[in-house]
Amino acid sequence: MKTAVIHEWLVTYAGSERVVEQILSIYPEADLFSLVEFLPDALKDFIQHKSVQTSFIQKLPFANPKFRQYLPLMPLAIEQFDLSAYDLVLSSNHAVAKGVITHPDQLHICYVHTPIRYAWDLQQDYLKGAKLNRGLRSFFVQMLLHYMRLWDFASASRVDHFIANSQFVARRIWKTYRRPAEVIYPPVAIDRFLPKTQRDDFYFILSRFVPYKRVDLVVEAFTRLGLPLVVIGDGSGWQRVQALAGPNVQLLGHQPDAVVVDYMQRCKAFVFAAAEDFGIAPVEAQAAGAPVIAYGKGGVTETVIEGKTGVFFQEQTVESLMQAVQQFEQGASVFDPDLSRLNAERFSPECFCQKFSQYVDRALSEFKPAAF
Repeated sequence: MKTAVIHEWLVTYAGSERVVEQILSIYPEADLFSLVEFLPDALKDFIQHKSVQTSFIQKLPFANPKFRQYLPLMPLAIEQFDLSAYDLVLSSNHAVAKGVITHPDQLHICYVHTPIRYAWDLQQDYLKGAKLNRGLRSFFVQMLLHYMRLWDFASASRVDHFIANSQFVARRIWKTYRRPAEVIYPPVAIDRFLPKTQRDDFYFILSRFVPYKRVDLVVEAFTRLGLPLVVIGDGSGWQRVQALAGPNVQLLGHQPDAVVVDYMQRCKAFVFAAAEDFGIAPVEAQAAGAPVIAYGKGGVTETVIEGKTGVFFQEQTVESLMQAVQQFEQGASVFDPDLSRLNAERFSPECFCQKFSQYVDRALSEFKPAAF
């Protein structure tokens, strides 16, 4: 059986790439396709140093690093891949990967990290964040997003089975495509962390500084509370966050993994203010034995056990977060690091591989191409 794995772009090693890594560990003989591939040699271990078949976008001017500027061409580019020789097609999708064209004798299973956020339910947030919610440029961008929605919905019919990375995303798949999806949580490298019963007196946040992550909300809340907060990460929102940070807030910028692990294992609690599709960092925090204080929406409600491994604040506001932190400070709940670690083990790479391979085997056994 010949297998093809399709991923949108290979330029870094982050959450969606960890899924690709585990899929390739299950199907090591699979061929790998991506719109572009600009991985440095030091990061190519996770794709087993495979030769990647790329699209015409790879050779367009300034594709590295500005490949995202070619979004209008991506539907066309993904449709140009010739997959006619493969029996099984596995796509890893957060933009256009599910749009590959297959024939009736091929089984196409799509693992969805999210439907295209900026074209669907988070469109207005992205437009406001990029200051594209008014004016002539806004008109053209919204026309492009309208086209992307039409193509995105139409291309969903090319998928035989959807897998979602959380119940939250499964609901978004149903809302967007009116298709059911099996939930298989993504792999989290929990073995990097060891739970520590002795915690230090600081709170911790690890995040990219992009609008929907709401790092600004956390920094403002802790500045007003006067409690020690350590922030690791960087991004386009750095200046805004820096302006909000009081003397009790340490902004460390980007840090190597060893530093991240150290702070995660020592922090009093991990703070998370985004409405994420899944949210890897809260699972990593639990693997390190840290309680989680999180906005109670999105994938985090499936990974954190309220009152046992963390607490939720119900409004994405500074005041709501402050109230949750104050209750945490008062010791309203007692958190067991070993229970947090046990909960995190549900999301290990081994669990992902077992569930993913079982699902694919079952889908293959039920697939009857002769019926077409």
